[in-house]
Amino acid sequence: MAIATYKKLESLSNFFYNDGLEKAGVRDLSGAIDSLQQSLKMDKNNIDARNLLGLIYYEIGEVVAALSEWVISKNLRPEDNIADEYMDMVRNSPAKLENINQTIKKFNIALNYCHQDSLDLAVIQLKKVLTINPGFIKAHILLALLYLKGGNYDRVKVEAGKVLKLDTGNLTARRYLKEAENMIAPGEGGKLASDTSSSKNDDIIRYNSGNEMIIQPRKQSAFTKSGSIWGIVLGMILGIAAACFLILPQRIESINSNTKEKIANISEESDSKSAKIAEYERQIQNLKTENDKLTKEIGGYEGGDNTSISSASNSLMKAIGIYLNDPSDIDGMVQAMDKVNIDSIKRSSYPDFYALYDALIEKVGPKLAAPYLKDGVDAYKKKDYDTAIQKLNKAKQYDGENNVNILFNLANSYYEKENKDAKDIAAAKELYKKIVDDFPNSQSAKTAKTKLAEINSSGD
Repeated sequence: MAIATYKKLESLSNFFYNDGLEKAGVRDLSGAIDSLQQSLKMDKNNIDARNLLGLIYYEIGEVVAALSEWVISKNLRPEDNIADEYMDMVRNSPAKLENINQTIKKFNIALNYCHQDSLDLAVIQLKKVLTINPGFIKAHILLALLYLKGGNYDRVKVEAGKVLKLDTGNLTARRYLKEAENMIAPGEGGKLASDTSSSKNDDIIRYNSGNEMIIQPRKQSAFTKSGSIWGIVLGMILGIAAACFLILPQRIESINSNTKEKIANISEESDSKSAKIAEYERQIQNLKTENDKLTKEIGGYEGGDNTSISSASNSLMKAIGIYLNDPSDIDGMVQAMDKVNIDSIKRSSYPDFYALYDALIEKVGPKLAAPYLKDGVDAYKKKDYDTAIQKLNKAKQYDGENNVNILFNLANSYYEKENKDAKDIAAAKELYKKIVDDFPNSQSAKTAKTKLAEINSSGD
């Protein structure tokens, strides 16, 4: 029974994967994401579906989500996995990755402007985002929404059209496009029908006599005819007066308005060009800074270990894979994280890997710190202070900001160490002060105050 159920789930997973592949082939990326997510719900080990989902995330600018899918895929199948090539593609394109990071930062700034109701500033930021990364669908969608709110329906159609070229199945873009078209389309209702009575000739009289209709001319006096002539003359005079007093001022006002609008457009264009010049100067400065940074990194690589960053990244991905497969396997994560050199991760040009490191520490940091804390306390009790310092510093790396026990034992190890030097005293003093400042109501804080008084009185 279990085998039959597994085969059915595997078959459904393959069905949704094929559906997602077909949708991706016609650039229905939203539909493809939905199908591939359904495929992975049926079978999380479907490597092809997971790799394709990562590619689609990368295509629409969701790089972190793409990396997560490829990391999981690599841990599910360590060998002969095309996810290696995809991750190498990200690693080997630091300039493109930096552009994507700048895109995300500017997009977040635009979101903050929206929350502050500064919609004009949000539009400017989104235009910068799309200048850097024209394929960022979320930015196109948000820009279309801002244009829709501002009543700029032609621009809504342009932005929605760009989204639909990138993702033909994007329902949000279709909804905005339809709303804009409805607002642009002229109202229904047509012209009022002419009063049928107006078609009647006022110069004739119609009446029925039995079954026959009698039509005869209406008699008009000379006074009536002359009245009509004077009416025409009076109408002409009134028309001329209306032209002088009504139409002419409006025409002058229209000319003045057009002139003001042209002046405003010229001023806006000048401001836009000034802003572009400032932006280009900033980009040039950023490129110079990046060039200096890369030059320093190249110098460091020539004098050091070229594989340290790659090794640290691979160890980090292994630890993340262990957490995703079995969060209770603390020993496995500890062994993997022992090989992660956090300094190498920080020095790398891939801030997304450092973000993944921070996310993992946030999830399991206290659990990773626990074995090092135990070993450090045991070494401290045996007066093996060097080992205690080594172990407790490792524990501090994972949970030092929240665990006063780690800080207190580490401070005591530095202070009670034999042959301690000025650096050890300074380290102990800094840790005791942190305990007093961050954990003022703890028992450790009281002891720390006493230790600080001893250090200060001794003149160390």
